[in-house]
Amino acid sequence: MVQEKTAGPALGAPPEAGPAAAPTARGPLAARAAGAVAGGALLYLAFPPIGLWFLAPFGVALFTLAVRDVRARRALWLGLLGGLAFLLPALHWVSPIGTDAWLGLVALESLFYGAWAVCATLTSRLPLWPLWSAALWVAMEWARGTFPIGGFPWARVAFSQGETPFTPYAALGGAPLVSFTVVLCGGLLALTALRAFRRAGSLPVVLPLVGALAVPAAALAVPRPGDEGRTVTVGVIQGNVPGRGMHPLGDEPAVVLGNHVRMLHEMAQAVRRGTVAEPDLVVLPENSTDIDPYRSDFARAQLDAAVKDIGVPVLVGAVVGIGENNRATRSLVWDPVTGPGAYYDKQKLVPFGEYTPFKDVVLALFERAALVGKQSVAGTRDGDLRLGPVTVGAINCYEVAFDDVVGGTARTGASPLVVQTNNATYALTNLPAQQLAMSQLRAVEHNRAVITSAITGISAYVTPQGKIAWRTGELVPASGVLTVPVRTAQTVATRVGALPQWLLILVGVGALVASRPQRKRIPAPIQGPADEQVGEA
Repeated sequence: MVQEKTAGPALGAPPEAGPAAAPTARGPLAARAAGAVAGGALLYLAFPPIGLWFLAPFGVALFTLAVRDVRARRALWLGLLGGLAFLLPALHWVSPIGTDAWLGLVALESLFYGAWAVCATLTSRLPLWPLWSAALWVAMEWARGTFPIGGFPWARVAFSQGETPFTPYAALGGAPLVSFTVVLCGGLLALTALRAFRRAGSLPVVLPLVGALAVPAAALAVPRPGDEGRTVTVGVIQGNVPGRGMHPLGDEPAVVLGNHVRMLHEMAQAVRRGTVAEPDLVVLPENSTDIDPYRSDFARAQLDAAVKDIGVPVLVGAVVGIGENNRATRSLVWDPVTGPGAYYDKQKLVPFGEYTPFKDVVLALFERAALVGKQSVAGTRDGDLRLGPVTVGAINCYEVAFDDVVGGTARTGASPLVVQTNNATYALTNLPAQQLAMSQLRAVEHNRAVITSAITGISAYVTPQGKIAWRTGELVPASGVLTVPVRTAQTVATRVGALPQWLLILVGVGALVASRPQRKRIPAPIQGPADEQVGEA
């Protein structure tokens, strides 16, 4: 009988050596299934609004242990199970659209966790396997954010780390590096547990545990730009809406426009009274007017009067007509003297919310899909807009989850970043808090203050360090005048863009290739003279 070694080999190497070594004893399927579910549940608890961020590495560790050293088919099912346990509660905010939409999205996204589990178990026999499984996780999150129909990068592990010891890694390699470090920490915890269970000796157990502690500690060494001594005063208005769910703007036109116009006038009155500071600019949320100001003289007059009253440029969020059959979600600069001017059109559109993929088929099958109405047209330029004394970086709602959109706008030098969002359909779900955590990570990633203006909340100001310095409640009218830093220095992450992500993906793919079993070549028998004679006969 082969005996276990009392001292482990190199970090992450299998406990037995040699090509004929037997795989680690497989635990009962029920125990592995429970581990996958528990791992997914801990990942969910790490995300806002619960926000127990420190549970993320432990969730990954349980997930990893559940799928390690099993056949690919079993790993696939365990990965799916863990993905479902994570995403069912994490994406519950989709349910106001419909239970079928929520369950369908979760089922689709869970497939990616199943694929990761298969890749992770295939590389689990390699030395340093926690490194390879973390790199493969980055590849999985990239795939989720790309396929199908533009991807869905929500609930990436990095977005559970809005203001934590792992967050500084965002300034070095963006969201992909933050996900990598959290998952690497989880893999090291899994390795620690494996060696402790096998009683491998104190040193083999301690080494990966020290590594797991060193990963977040090393984030303190990440270089980050400092303050530049310049500020801008920003007014933020959250006007609220009359409706809920799938009809948040209500049935009566101009109510949403009226809410935001009224609050602009109230802010102007407060400035004249001296009860609030005079802003340099004001930001309204996405859909702050429910009437197209280009096509409605009433909406144009209402907005123009309010902007003239406050006396500074205002960034208006509007859905505007493009031709007869299309529309655009627009961030529109409204000047108190010259009126509407420069604008940014949303680049990343929400499938089935702002446009309908496979339109003819989907509309024939689902009556609810007709609620999309006119099809949105994607913008083609970055969101840098001159607004008073600064050039702000406009980002629209869903786009804050996409690295390339936020990074492209940050590379223009725009500061601060402004996220205009309409979360009215998802009010009081876990979406607003999750989206705010994304703004926290983006602030650190690009060394920018981030202003979030949400139509029903959560509106907020996030410092370049990722700290929430001001925030509103939900489903209430609210406003604030904030003095925020203007920073133009770029982080390493801003400069290098997607390079760290691609390097990590290549590492993961390389490990996967290296894990392929090599077939042994059996040498051909050596022919003797007699064999040659027989062959010639």
